[in-house]
Amino acid sequence: MTTQTPSPSRPSSPARRRRHSRGMTLIEILVVLAIIGLIVGGVSVVAFNAFSESKVKQGYTDVINVQKACEQYMLQKNDKCPKSLQDLKAAGVVSRVQKDPWGEDFVITCPGEHGSAVDVLSYGPDKKQGGDDDIVSWESPKEKEDKKNKDEK
Repeated sequence: MTTQTPSPSRPSSPARRRRHSRGMTLIEILVVLAIIGLIVGGVSVVAFNAFSESKVKQGYTDVINVQKACEQYMLQKNDKCPKSLQDLKAAGVVSRVQKDPWGEDFVITCPGEHGSAVDVLSYGPDKKQGGDDDIVSWESPKEKEDKKNKDEK
């Protein structure tokens, strides 16, 4: 009887096969985790930028809504100017006193200095008066962008 010896390249028993295929190495796992980390990081940057842009758009919408509410108040009160959103709430023009998307109060100037009955201002993301990020009722986002591009030239 002759016995065959298994070739070294091919395991002969299931136990030997299992020993050779132990799974992923630590390096492979770390590479996979690094790739996942890069993907999550990229997605979070895009999501954060979209969130910031949506706050600015909401700020413009809120400024226009406050301006319209102030004009409605003036119609009801015979051109008396509201001093704050508290006056609008007390008169029943708005249901609640809202703040801008950054948690600050709107600035109401009455009579308006830019061609309307009321000017409304939000200081924007930096929460400071002046600067390019202020959101105002007398200038649309497109006008503001055009002005910025013109100043850069």
